[in-house]
Amino acid sequence: MTTTAVRSLHAADAKPAFDFLDMRAQFTTIRQEVMAAVTRVMESQHFILGPEVAMFEEEIAAKLGAKHAIGCASGTDALILALMAAGIDPGDEVITTPFSFVATAGSIARVGARPVFVDIDPATFNIDVGKIESAITSRTRAIMPVHLFGLPADLDPIVAIAETKKLIVIEDAAQAIGSRYKERSIGTIGDFGCFSFFPSKNLGGAGDGGLVTTDDSAMADRLRIMRVHGSKKKYFHEVLGTNSRLDALQAAILRVKLRYLDPWTSGRENRANRYRLLFEQKDLTRFITSPDVPSGFGPVYNQFTIRTQNRDGLRESLRNAGVPSEIYYPCGLHLQNAFSYLGYRRGDMPVTEQASEEVLSLPVYPELTDEQQDTVVQAIEKFYGQTSIPEARR
Repeated sequence: MTTTAVRSLHAADAKPAFDFLDMRAQFTTIRQEVMAAVTRVMESQHFILGPEVAMFEEEIAAKLGAKHAIGCASGTDALILALMAAGIDPGDEVITTPFSFVATAGSIARVGARPVFVDIDPATFNIDVGKIESAITSRTRAIMPVHLFGLPADLDPIVAIAETKKLIVIEDAAQAIGSRYKERSIGTIGDFGCFSFFPSKNLGGAGDGGLVTTDDSAMADRLRIMRVHGSKKKYFHEVLGTNSRLDALQAAILRVKLRYLDPWTSGRENRANRYRLLFEQKDLTRFITSPDVPSGFGPVYNQFTIRTQNRDGLRESLRNAGVPSEIYYPCGLHLQNAFSYLGYRRGDMPVTEQASEEVLSLPVYPELTDEQQDTVVQAIEKFYGQTSIPEARR
């Protein structure tokens, strides 16, 4: 193979001009505070739960307006613990969305329950509340809406359905910390709120971490027991639980970062609004659709996800220009092999399937510079200026 051919073969693997998410840029601004927090924990030699975790739980509960916040090992574990605490058993059904990360439906399956998928709203990518009631059966025990990309799901009708049908609402808020729904904090409206502190999240740790919020004191006590093998007293186990404890190191780092969450959220909103302005100025709205934000919804833009009918062509063009992008998600959960036993087929969730072919997420972190953002938009403009592309669906 010639040198030219080798270069061509690996062109798609070329290093982008800047990162899709530059976590180093964020760390640079808080390095001293983070290192002091890490040193504090190392000197204490108290690494599992303990005072750091208790203080973080208190601080984040106050920030969100929740009565209780229970730290755990990951966002996935937060979902599993909430399902376990709610008494979701094998054979039960939990309604959720097929357009999400695998942990959403995976957590349901892990407790032996059956995920029941309801298609999404094409404008918001969140569960279509108008289709929920028809999916309810005698086995339905809970609804798990996802606040995808940091945009709240439409919770009022979901909660109303749940109250009428006596169902539990578990908010999958893994991507949505700090977002608001009609002036209320996401994660405090359903029976449980489940958060992730994976490093790429808006409030990210230096590894895995998660949190469950609830206003139910009995449920909070149950969650605290279940995360430590179902034990209140050492070596005595009241229920079957699991090992899902938040590390003190993670809690200490998250305590530092929590103080910056509001300005970081504002920075993401600024970047998102600037994308919209640039798209309008360059007449790109004929080809791409920006994220929808219904009135009264306060998104936090964990992702800025556009839609276009030639997504793969655009992504390849951006890659060649050194512009990073990601696809969340290229395949609906109902078509994943892991869930083939549920019996869904292509065509069952048409809105999700169309979205999976059209979505593309652009860099949106607060440290993204105007120059970098201009580079993204210029590369998009160049693609549409030289290619015959259908105009965006409206």
